[in-house]
Amino acid sequence: MTSSSDPSRKSLSKVACNRLQKELAEWQVSPPAGFKNKATDNLQRWVIEVVGALGTLYANETYQLQVDFPEHYPMEAPQVIFLHPAPLHPHIYSNGHICLDILYDSWSPAMTVSSVCISILSMLLSSAVKQRPADNDHYVKNCRNGRSPKETRWWFHDDKV
Repeated sequence: MTSSSDPSRKSLSKVACNRLQKELAEWQVSPPAGFKNKATDNLQRWVIEVVGALGTLYANETYQLQVDFPEHYPMEAPQVIFLHPAPLHPHIYSNGHICLDILYDSWSPAMTVSSVCISILSMLLSSAVKQRPADNDHYVKNCRNGRSPKETRWWFHDDKV
């Protein structure tokens, strides 16, 4: 696996490479339920398939997460977004950005790709409604030109969905 195919991104540090190789090996043996890592030769970007659980609003729906790892992972959080089309959810914007504190302010180096995926799935499955955030159009308009969700000053105020 290569560590980066995007020349604008810095290559992964040795610590990040070692950590990601370990996480990938663990994932291949025991992936979290409802997820499948799509094979790639790029250790710095993972594409993960998410399948909604039966008995939920997202039953049998399939989505894709893109996880981009920074040079200093796990000391720095990965960037995690849904690829188009993003699920309808009060904390997921139509451009795929996810408003979830563990992806930003509450990140801990003890977290793994698996724990992040489980948190995202839990957020999805606990939702009682399928709708976009109230400020979706305004937010997406201001995110043009590829702005990273990590550049957003998120306001984590609603933990009910």
